[in-house]
Amino acid sequence: MSTSDPAPEQPDALSSPGSDTTWFVVPLFNEGQVVGDVIRDLRTRYPLVVCVDDGSEDDSARIAEEAGAVVVRHPYNMGQGAALKTGIDYALRDAAMRQVVTFDSDGQHRVDDAAAMIATREEKGVDIVLGSRFLDDRTRPGLLKRAVLRGAVLYTNLTSGVKLTDAHNGLRVLGREACEKIAIEQNRMAHASEIVEEIGRHRFTVAEHPVHIIYTDYSRSKGQPLLNSVNIVIDMLFR
Repeated sequence: MSTSDPAPEQPDALSSPGSDTTWFVVPLFNEGQVVGDVIRDLRTRYPLVVCVDDGSEDDSARIAEEAGAVVVRHPYNMGQGAALKTGIDYALRDAAMRQVVTFDSDGQHRVDDAAAMIATREEKGVDIVLGSRFLDDRTRPGLLKRAVLRGAVLYTNLTSGVKLTDAHNGLRVLGREACEKIAIEQNRMAHASEIVEEIGRHRFTVAEHPVHIIYTDYSRSKGQPLLNSVNIVIDMLFR
């Protein structure tokens, strides 16, 4: 596992709450076409970004590094849950870190939503803020994915005791204590349900915030919405 240090960059503090105390953790697997733009856009406001290259077979790691992110490399593909754990562990090494934001590398997440979620955590004084696609009508995931996500919400609400509207949204703000205590042992898609169960187990306070997940032509071309839906079902059945 190797790392690189980010180049200094001055964020817009007025529109970027917590810009000097927030680490963005970005799992990365074969996203060379888009990850450079994602990181550059993110770092105009939040300079502390760690990308966990999860065994990519393309030039994703090099592009992320050139865009200014710290890059930590897995020697082979271990899954998104494992990548998040590696990134969170890296961020915890910074004594000034107050919170981590988990953020996708494929362009589906918006920096504006992340900034609003960080502000919500500060204003409400909660441990965790989770993004939800179902608090407004901006996100249109498609009928199959919507059905799977709704099913995942019902399952997770029953098993965790945490009442949410969206259980498998990758955009999250986790306070430092939550990062220290939440155990991520599921390497692949089941980590999302596992995180919610850990929230319930530790009795962390939670708020949800509406977010707009952008299903781009790029992500659709890779089949991600349908594939992720299938992965969620499989991991929930075989956990």
